Amino acid sequence: MKRDQLLNKLAITVAVCFTLISSSCISLKKTELIQPLTIADYSQEFVNSQRDAYKINYGDNLYLKVYSSDVKTSKFFRSDFPELMNDSYIYLNSYKVDEEGYVQYSFIDKVMVKGLTIEEAQNAIQGAVEEYFEDVTVQIKLVNFRISILGEVQSPGSYSIDREQITILQAVSMAGGLKDFAMADDVTLVRKSANGSIVKKLDLTDSKILESEYLFLLPDDVIYIKPRPSKTYAFEKFPYGLVAGVISIALSIYAITK
Repeated sequence: MKRDQLLNKLAITVAVCFTLISSSCISLKKTELIQPLTIADYSQEFVNSQRDAYKINYGDNLYLKVYSSDVKTSKFFRSDFPELMNDSYIYLNSYKVDEEGYVQYSFIDKVMVKGLTIEEAQNAIQGAVEEYFEDVTVQIKLVNFRISILGEVQSPGSYSIDREQITILQAVSMAGGLKDFAMADDVTLVRKSANGSIVKKLDLTDSKILESEYLFLLPDDVIYIKPRPSKTYAFEKFPYGLVAGVISIALSIYAITK
């Protein structure tokens, strides 16, 4: 009788241990991004009407640089000087778009850039510079295109974007990808609006995210990926050694009393 009672207690202990282990595991379906709804979705084309590049707005800071093979022109625009191409240098040498949408560069007439893409603004300013100089190339960079990604990613922080557009999936990749306990199906996007901020919940596990108007990020967007409640029993905190020891003792006692 005692032997049976002992075995029953050991069986209960082992069952509890396995239950705890199971509860600390995360299904891949909860962290896998852009999962297809059906088999047909694997080859489906997702059309996104918001795929256009970012349009410049008032208050934006533009880094402008003019290059030329002519020595005198290069000296005039100081493009023959060595450059410290870091964020601070670029910001200090940038030009702000005024409230009317114009940018004033050097002695040339101010140029309307509001509503233009970086490439379009670059062509407009180059045309203005070419009225005075030949053989010049204008370079433009949007200085204030920064995003922040917080929460369950490998490298949370603020990132400077050196391209005209970036998707939320690319932003997650820049941050090193999701951690094991990330809630990819409940991501918060905070975006500036005319009246304050817009807060939007996004499901990165749904392939329909590729059609969302929030797929492409804008300057100053903040992404927060929260942890799942089960993180309390995360792998690094769970006493797997103790559980393994209990199971080992249970099996040993069972073998002796069999």
